[in-house]
Amino acid sequence: MKLTKTISYLFVLAWLAGIFLQCKTVPVTNRKELNLVPEFLIKSMSFTEYDSVIRVSRTLPAGNEQTQLIRRVGARIQKAVEDYMNQNGFSKELKNYKWDYNVIDENIINAWCMPGGKVVVYTGLLPVTQNETALAIVMGHEIGHAIAHHGNERMSQALLIQLGGLTLEEALKQKSQQTQAIFLSLYMIGANLGFALPHSRLQESEADKLGLIFAAMAGYDPEEAIPFWKRMAASGTGNKIPEFLSTHPSDETRIKKLSALIPEVKQKYYKQ
Repeated sequence: MKLTKTISYLFVLAWLAGIFLQCKTVPVTNRKELNLVPEFLIKSMSFTEYDSVIRVSRTLPAGNEQTQLIRRVGARIQKAVEDYMNQNGFSKELKNYKWDYNVIDENIINAWCMPGGKVVVYTGLLPVTQNETALAIVMGHEIGHAIAHHGNERMSQALLIQLGGLTLEEALKQKSQQTQAIFLSLYMIGANLGFALPHSRLQESEADKLGLIFAAMAGYDPEEAIPFWKRMAASGTGNKIPEFLSTHPSDETRIKKLSALIPEVKQKYYKQ
């Protein structure tokens, strides 16, 4: 039993040591982020899940006006992303990307981009975007998440939290079940408030910045971000719970940060 425990702890120590070799740099912000899951595995999972979603959803046909709009905007954002990554030495990050754009006919105010460039926009979002430029802001934001490897980072954070929980559980084995439950609950609350939630808000802010740059480079006026996010807040989908308990920045925080970013982004990247 002791030998098994020793081997387990040595394995954990070796794995933790490897963490320091698994960091990537986020384009634009230059933040170091933890990516423990191999990119080929992330993309493989992403493509499989994307195909599953498309297969069971009501996707609009290629000739539909809304589909053509999303694909036109997507192509422009994609070109901007490729240009930006090539200009800044990140071109290898787009290796094995398989860009695709689809519209799901469902009254959901949402859009997403999976790792590897798989983009979906729901028809319920379009009454809020109202125009092509606002749509570009949203799609740029979602593509920004993929470019910044936020999916990998979130999976890596979850793995670390799970590992910490298993380690704590092992340390509490001799305690009563009630004591174990209390300590494990406190650990999960602390892990989320002190680690997972702040990082999620940081990722949202990074995606806002990346998306703003990509949209501007694609020829869309970044100033449209402010009225769009105000419409999102008014739509009832904005963030109403306290910011420290949320995965997203509050509407007020997001709009304030975007307002501060827009002049620089417009001057450096906006191509009319």
